[in-house]
Amino acid sequence: MARPRLVLAATVLGSAMTFIDATGVNVAMPVLQKDLHTTLAGAQWVVEAYQLLLASLLLVGGALGDRFGRRRLFMIGVALFSLTSLACGVAPTIGLLIAARAVQGAAAALLVPESLAIVSASFDDKERGRAIGVWSSMTALMVLLGPVLGGWLVDHASWRWLFFVNLPIGAVALTLAAVGVEESRDPGQARLDLVGAVLVTLALGAVVYPMVEWSHGDHGRLLAILAGGAGLLGVFAWVERRIRSPMLPPELFRSRTFSAANALTLFLYAALGATMFFLPFELIDLQGFSATEAGAANIPMVVLLTVLSPLAGKWAAKHGWRWLLVVGPAIAGCGFALFALPGLEARYWTSFFPAAVVLGLGMGITVAPLTTAVMGSAGREHAGIASGVNNAVSRAAGLLAIAFIGMVVALVRQHQQGGGAEHDRAFLDGIRAAFLVCAAMAGVAALFGTLTGDDAAMKRAARAAAQSK
Repeated sequence: MARPRLVLAATVLGSAMTFIDATGVNVAMPVLQKDLHTTLAGAQWVVEAYQLLLASLLLVGGALGDRFGRRRLFMIGVALFSLTSLACGVAPTIGLLIAARAVQGAAAALLVPESLAIVSASFDDKERGRAIGVWSSMTALMVLLGPVLGGWLVDHASWRWLFFVNLPIGAVALTLAAVGVEESRDPGQARLDLVGAVLVTLALGAVVYPMVEWSHGDHGRLLAILAGGAGLLGVFAWVERRIRSPMLPPELFRSRTFSAANALTLFLYAALGATMFFLPFELIDLQGFSATEAGAANIPMVVLLTVLSPLAGKWAAKHGWRWLLVVGPAIAGCGFALFALPGLEARYWTSFFPAAVVLGLGMGITVAPLTTAVMGSAGREHAGIASGVNNAVSRAAGLLAIAFIGMVVALVRQHQQGGGAEHDRAFLDGIRAAFLVCAAMAGVAALFGTLTGDDAAMKRAARAAAQSK
């Protein structure tokens, strides 16, 4: 029988393992780049290889859990993620590290969607909103450890320990899942859409590759690959509308709330992913921060996210989520814009701290209501698939944003003449432009927030929440 506290502990640890890894790697990237003697593009691929497989296979991961058992797939994912973390930690070259990260992304695609799906399936309608809020806040708290721990390990040991720390976390998560999580599945789940999984992986890879390699590649060849990727995305959409068991069920998008919430996710998490990747480069390479200081720079953001998420989740369950999904992204957009203001030799408390606080306020208002909107509009019977879709959108958003904004920053640096302070100024200008683009994307996300919350799914969720009081 499921034990609520153990369910939350196991799922938080399992999903947080992936978040700690991702955020810690971002902080370590400037040092990792120098240690493995790679380019900015090589550093991008350490993140992009992971994100590509994770974003592409999340939908399959959710469907696998619905069909074969969410607890079973969660435990397999945790075990495989732990093993691939070990492979990343001992990788001697950038090529082997990128390969290990790709497999690690595939492992994460098994455990990430099952984590939230297990929470959704383990609690009744009265407790689900609160449980999701606790899951969101506790996961955010664990994410807090990623940059801080990552920076400390880079300064005092090695970036390789970022991957080794996953081993004890994975062991605890497996033990708790075995003891406290009850198996759940959807017996009516049909066969898996492997054709769709292959198509979307190839399509995203073909779109991302030209942007990462643009600054030093054959532009004609890269444009042809980009066009091929766009064509494959079209083929994927066509296939999903015609096969019997699509990994991306078209009927989910008949809900305006579900469609708008995922569009909001795409733009907001694109902005967040790009900011979290490039901010450590500015702090360490341009502002002279240590890796530990760079890792701690976003503590205010994560603290606010941790504190506000359960409160926002309760409000969304009781009153609806629409205006939280308008106000939250708009405030986050102001935070992204504030990151564009500091010049060289900026002080943390007067330059980066205010930006982190405003961004944290916006994300804290947004995250739990966004999750509740997605899961509530899809229905409990599609919990695994809905979780997979939303997670895939957020990961694909970061994947595409890092590639595109990385291309812009690389081109600015490439066309800069001279070196020293002039070169640093050009790099800073590129990163500033990136933050302003992120602010604009958050504004678009707020516009999509106005489209959420009027369909039948929300009305049912609001009535159920009111009756439970």
